[in-house]
Amino acid sequence: MFVFFAIILAVVCVDQASKAWVIHHFALHESREIIPGLFNLTHLTNNGAAFGILAGQPALWRQVFFIAAVGVALVCIWMAQRSFGQRSRVYSASLALIAGGAIGNLIDRIRWGLVVDFLDFYLGQSHWPAFNAADSAITVGVTLFIVYNLLFDRQ
Repeated sequence: MFVFFAIILAVVCVDQASKAWVIHHFALHESREIIPGLFNLTHLTNNGAAFGILAGQPALWRQVFFIAAVGVALVCIWMAQRSFGQRSRVYSASLALIAGGAIGNLIDRIRWGLVVDFLDFYLGQSHWPAFNAADSAITVGVTLFIVYNLLFDRQ
């Protein structure tokens, strides 16, 4: 359990520190090219979910929904950790990544009513929606959980 909580704490710290750095060093919508034609650091905000889903909904409803959804997700992650975490460290690490990412974005929603995004990948004029370290941890955690489940865990 120590490693589970250590991963969560590390994800939250990296996420919040990276967002604080972007907020401190970039004006909103400011972009700096890092890898020409592929990657920028761009200070953006998102008051919706992934890909801006629910962004147009009333602020109070949106906040209540996201806080409740993350609360339910964290309870489910805790229950999964108690079950799957006993079977494999990979499951435990993947669930901790997901939980840490969810908590990182929840902190933004509680503090500012939106999430700070800054990782901007693109090819030509086609941009992937900007994201942050918390989003990355969630994606890696879900991918790791699914791949391990499909390839290695036959139960």
